[in-house]
Amino acid sequence: MPGPAGCAPPAPEGNPCRVTVAMITRDRLRSVLRTLDRLAALPERPPVIVVDNGSAEATVAAVRAHPLGARVLTPGGNLGAVGRNLAVRHATTPYVAFSDDDSWWAPGALETAADLFDAHPRLGLLAARTLVGPDGAEDPLNSVLANSPLPTAADLPGRSVLGFLACASVVRRRAFLDAGGYHRVLFFGGEETLLAYDLAARGWGVVHVPSVTAHHHPEPGGRPGRSAVQRRNAVLTAWLRRPVTVALRHTAGLIAAAARGERGAGAALRGTVARLPAALKDREPLPERIEHAARLLDRAAP
Repeated sequence: MPGPAGCAPPAPEGNPCRVTVAMITRDRLRSVLRTLDRLAALPERPPVIVVDNGSAEATVAAVRAHPLGARVLTPGGNLGAVGRNLAVRHATTPYVAFSDDDSWWAPGALETAADLFDAHPRLGLLAARTLVGPDGAEDPLNSVLANSPLPTAADLPGRSVLGFLACASVVRRRAFLDAGGYHRVLFFGGEETLLAYDLAARGWGVVHVPSVTAHHHPEPGGRPGRSAVQRRNAVLTAWLRRPVTVALRHTAGLIAAAARGERGAGAALRGTVARLPAALKDREPLPERIEHAARLLDRAAP
């Protein structure tokens, strides 16, 4: 018998359907089907929304045919990270966990996350511990988050951070929408910092909770051009939210790297110039308390 709001039958204990899993995908059919298999095996039986960012028709048809019964949204093009915003808007649960088409959640992780959100009303985003590949290696970001120099707030369940891995995060739906979700100017690649800034600026807590675990199985070899896009978005994020002096410093560093011929720096600089007018139009400097936290993280960075 179907559960509430069309959910699969929940585990006998715990609240059903507090968390929706939101996924974006594009032309990675084998990977997305593997992830759906993993999500279907979770004891929480979460509803799943898949946003297809312009894949070949075979991907959409295969996801719709998968026995998990995921809802598929087809915006008609590649929205990048903004596809996650579409999924969150369509979710009907109070919390949303993100999976990319190469990542999924450990059994029990979503229930643990939901319990933490229930118990901490100011919690806006939970950054999980990420285990990579079949051997479950610790993602280097785990250590960075665990050693954040930001103070731990008494009303939050973990160390405060201003960064996370998108495919290993859970959000309070209301907080995500309040912050505007992922920004269209960045498109994809290093988009998380800006969302963390915007959540914190609106008073929502952003914390790392290592007891909640996500698994990430990226395909070997990485993604061509990813480093250039991340460098571009770091500069654009500075122009969107940081003081002009900080933004100029980031820009000068990228210009110098391009002049030295560093790999990807030229592409990053051209991308920055192309998107800078849109970033300046949406510029909204951080409140001083959040800018202070951002400066602490700047000083702690290697």
